Amino acid sequence: MDGAISGSRNLQALETLESNVRLYSRSFPAFFSRARGSIMLTESGRKVIDFLSGAGALNYGHNNHRIKAAITEYLASDAVVHGLDMGTPAKLEFMETFSSVILRDRGLKYRFQFTGPTGANAIEAALKLSRKVTGRQNIISFTHGYHGLSLGALAATSNQFHRKAGGVSLSSVTFMPYDGYHGPDVDTADHVRKVLLDKSSGIDSPAAILVESVQGEGGINVARKEWLQSIQAIAKDTDALFIVDDVQMGCGRTGDFFSFEFAGLSPDIVVLSKSLSGYGLPLSILLVKEEVDAWEPGEHTGTFRGNNLALVSATAAINIYWRSQTFSQGVHQMGEFVRRRLDTISRQHGNSFAVRGRGMALGFDCQMAEIAEATARSAFEKGLIIERCGPVDQVIKFLPALTIDSETLNQGLQIFEESLAETLKQTGPSLRETLYSSQ
Repeated sequence: MDGAISGSRNLQALETLESNVRLYSRSFPAFFSRARGSIMLTESGRKVIDFLSGAGALNYGHNNHRIKAAITEYLASDAVVHGLDMGTPAKLEFMETFSSVILRDRGLKYRFQFTGPTGANAIEAALKLSRKVTGRQNIISFTHGYHGLSLGALAATSNQFHRKAGGVSLSSVTFMPYDGYHGPDVDTADHVRKVLLDKSSGIDSPAAILVESVQGEGGINVARKEWLQSIQAIAKDTDALFIVDDVQMGCGRTGDFFSFEFAGLSPDIVVLSKSLSGYGLPLSILLVKEEVDAWEPGEHTGTFRGNNLALVSATAAINIYWRSQTFSQGVHQMGEFVRRRLDTISRQHGNSFAVRGRGMALGFDCQMAEIAEATARSAFEKGLIIERCGPVDQVIKFLPALTIDSETLNQGLQIFEESLAETLKQTGPSLRETLYSSQ
């Protein structure tokens, strides 16, 4: 059977069998059969460059063979794969390796809490622990923040599209303006400090302040070092826990292993998931300071915590990529290259678009959702997967694998550039005038 026909029939089967909630199969309508590095293959044999990287879960690319070797060796040995939270060599080796390679060199010391396998599971645990430690309920979150779609995490997520789907009242969270929300001349940390220290502001004293150093789903909004330092200080002054959500921006995405390193922060809780396993296997943890590890045994549990196979791949990723500064330096350099390229593309269109980000997390703000959507659709037709984000999906998000080779990276950027140019050419005059006049 012809591959294209077979793929089409398989997609039709998915539409019949799978829930309406599916998303990525709508944005990227193809039937993918194989993948390696930054290339995905459809059933018909078409090559597609991946600038989505599993929504940030594949920082080291698809089927990374160096990490795969550790996985296959472990499976062949009949070692424990599922062991609840019992002790295993795989768990101990992961914690010791992470502590010595990642934490010690950064002057950080944490205990490990293995949560359910998703980022939202870990956020739920972090919020629950914060409320237990402080005896308070209120959580401070930020405009355009995204922390997951289970009910507790959803309450701290700002987007109305997601919030409405919850079906219940979402309470015990107060939203504050993120850095830059009121423009570059307003330091929103001053507002946060004033209302949280004012006993008559009407804002309940918080159990925690929850923040992303770079907002991914919110539109690749980047917080300044000074702002993050102020927010950490405010948490301390209000006796609240300071939580950094590093689910998408951690594990090297911004160039450093933790996205908050550049600001010299020491959060009370760090939330990690997505690329932590190094291979796309589900794995989430909390890094918790010893003084806030207030759990009673079994007080927060779950069947799929600390999957040993994912711990093995996570340990391999650390050993392969993080024992020297070379990998981190390469990510920083590659990120600067991509940013310069995107800045050049923006200038070619009269600086009508904004480019922002850190490391290999970059956003190209098309200002209008119609332009971003048409550009992403055209790019996929030409062989590139790129996702949209932002309040109305007007920002094109670039999350290439941190291990991508320069030739594939350049090919993907060229496809994006051509797709944007074609979109603008095909866009009606009134839409273009609206775009350019808004600058």
